[in-house]
Amino acid sequence: MNSTAIYSLITNDMQAVDAVIRARLFSDVPLVRQIAEYIIAGGGKRLRPALLLLSAGALQYSGKHHHELAAVVEFIHTATLLHDDVVDESALRRGRDTANAQFGNAASVLVGDFLYSRAFQMMVGVGSMRVMQVLADATNVIAEGEVLQLMNCHNPDLAVEDYLQVVRYKTAKLFEASARLGAILGAANPAMEEGFAAYGMHLGTAFQIADDVLDYSGQEGELGKSLGDDLAEGKPTLPLIHVMKAGNPEQAEVVRSALEQGGREAFPEVIRAVKETGGLDAALEVATGEADRAKQALASLPDSQYRDALLQLASFAVARRF
Repeated sequence: MNSTAIYSLITNDMQAVDAVIRARLFSDVPLVRQIAEYIIAGGGKRLRPALLLLSAGALQYSGKHHHELAAVVEFIHTATLLHDDVVDESALRRGRDTANAQFGNAASVLVGDFLYSRAFQMMVGVGSMRVMQVLADATNVIAEGEVLQLMNCHNPDLAVEDYLQVVRYKTAKLFEASARLGAILGAANPAMEEGFAAYGMHLGTAFQIADDVLDYSGQEGELGKSLGDDLAEGKPTLPLIHVMKAGNPEQAEVVRSALEQGGREAFPEVIRAVKETGGLDAALEVATGEADRAKQALASLPDSQYRDALLQLASFAVARRF
């Protein structure tokens, strides 16, 4: 089952989610509508909404709240992207100008705030304190992850454990929340809910590590962003941490200098050091381990097409090339 087959299982649900997104983007302020529409229309895999829908489907949920909550997690994710691109001074996302490049930093930050607050309006409408607790906690942890990443920038001596903490806070937490919400909607027992949450956390970790690998091995046309962005921002991701630990003094010094100074000038030398030390394979091995743990977390889930899709999604998170 490839990504197309995974999404074909929830085609109608994803269309319903898109309809909710369009309706909820409305604002009396034209610039809010313009920027929000620009970001949402930019595409993306809608992976977090899909995860929520598949999780609810695996537990035979038949209500309508999954569409609203899938839109909520997409709004939260989109808000983080708006803020991220301002912090990182990014100019390209999904093959298009970022919102901050198109409309300016101030407008991007403020529309990100609008999407956050609209997401909370929507979750209140679901009428579940449990749902609100999960999403409020997730949003807070994501913000902590953003700050941790900022603190870790330009640090070539970052430990693997500290890198993984950022990943689990900044990226994996919303994956975890999406899977947990699907389980809550499906009336899962506590043990099953925790299994879905663990699945989402490990899936999100695998996804982010694979994304970090692609920054040194992908094709710009497929990625929709500039290669070397992480290096330019001084982010010590897993391939670079591997060079610092396994490389010879010359290779380690290339990475150290590049991270401390930022920019793309040393990108060719850094890629060479990463490849010579096996940094890409080492990082993908960690990602594969996370994907395997995601699959193991669903061991007690009854067989169904939705379960198969969730298992395949974990494999896709590591094997994807964009």
